[in-house]
Amino acid sequence: MLANRRVCFLIGLLGLLSVLCSDSSVVAQEWAKKLFSQSHHDFGSVSRNAKAEHRFVLENSFEEDVHIASVRSSCGCTTPMATKTTLKSWEKGEIVASFNTRTFTGTKSAVITVVFDKPFYAEVQLTVGGTIRTDVSVEPGEIQFGDVEVGEKKTVDLRLSFMGRKGLEIVDVRGNAQAFEVRLDPPMYQPEGVTYRMHVSLKDTQVASKIIDEVVILTNDTNEKNREFSIPVSGRVRPPITVTPENIAMGDIKSGETRQQRFIVKGKKPFSIEWVHCEDSRFEFQPPSGEKTVHVVPFRFRGGPNEKQAPGQIEGAGQNQGAEQVQQKVVILTSLGQEVETSVSARVLR
Repeated sequence: MLANRRVCFLIGLLGLLSVLCSDSSVVAQEWAKKLFSQSHHDFGSVSRNAKAEHRFVLENSFEEDVHIASVRSSCGCTTPMATKTTLKSWEKGEIVASFNTRTFTGTKSAVITVVFDKPFYAEVQLTVGGTIRTDVSVEPGEIQFGDVEVGEKKTVDLRLSFMGRKGLEIVDVRGNAQAFEVRLDPPMYQPEGVTYRMHVSLKDTQVASKIIDEVVILTNDTNEKNREFSIPVSGRVRPPITVTPENIAMGDIKSGETRQQRFIVKGKKPFSIEWVHCEDSRFEFQPPSGEKTVHVVPFRFRGGPNEKQAPGQIEGAGQNQGAEQVQQKVVILTSLGQEVETSVSARVLR
């Protein structure tokens, strides 16, 4: 009788330990899941050869550095890649998932496993899926304008082929009418299908910005699921004056320490820098004099309290266990009357 009670007690204890370990494992993974704002993406219906790419954004909101040990996919239909393997506090990175539309066809899905080994071990699963059509092919697979200056017009030509589908036609093309102009040549019919030449032009009225968009092709397909597909659009409209880098990470700075850095301001014609402004008094800038097409602007940051902020208030920053996260915008005014910006981040260790 006593032996039976001991056996029951041991079984119960093992069961309790199993539950506790299981809960501990789940909790251990939660910190890594919180890095991501999204864990699933549906590519929908895409054509052969089309560029199908999605970026899962992750942000380190912890004080410790986060390190990605590896990224793997459960299916060759998707290739994952980490844009950064080490993320400092408040730094952002991306897991880029590329759908392999040249080799694979049909409905595909994949699980992307992101493995972290710092500050603790954890694994996060991201999922993607979509249908790669065999009857539609697009060359090139994306509308890529590249770098375009403000006021410049640029056109990209594409070839859209519909094979093995007699009577299939394009009935409409939808996109950002304020940014693009789309023109279709008359269809070219062949025994195996129909081909279109499409010309997509970026308007010269487009303001300086990064372009991440799409053009949607609508057909007369009787299958509603396959009636439309999209072609990604990318590019960048650059202003006459640019600043590099756009984001300056200065890392950890001890209180009382001074760290030096610089940024570069470029233009197509000579200009001078009128002033450089930042809300944080700990930044000191040394704008160069004279008119040039390229200006190197050195500056320094002094670790310590910000004299312009109210006591106990962190403007444009966050505090965590004795460390202050600084994130500030820097505005540069040029003699051409244009303002350009860059951003600076640092962490002050108290």
